[in-house]
Amino acid sequence: MQISFPQPVLSPCIGICQLGDDGYCVGCLRSTAEIGRWLAMSAAEREHVMNVVLPEREAEKA
Repeated sequence: MQISFPQPVLSPCIGICQLGDDGYCVGCLRSTAEIGRWLAMSAAEREHVMNVVLPEREAEKA
């Protein structure tokens, strides 16, 4: 019998939870809607936010 353990939910959170004037978290750059839905999102949705959306936001801030 093989025991399987649940996989941890991937998150860009770095523990700096503060909203900036632009409406995005200062630490992870997620919107309040993304933060609120994070656990309800599918793994594919979370990966899209982390691999596409957040890098685009970070590039816009630079």
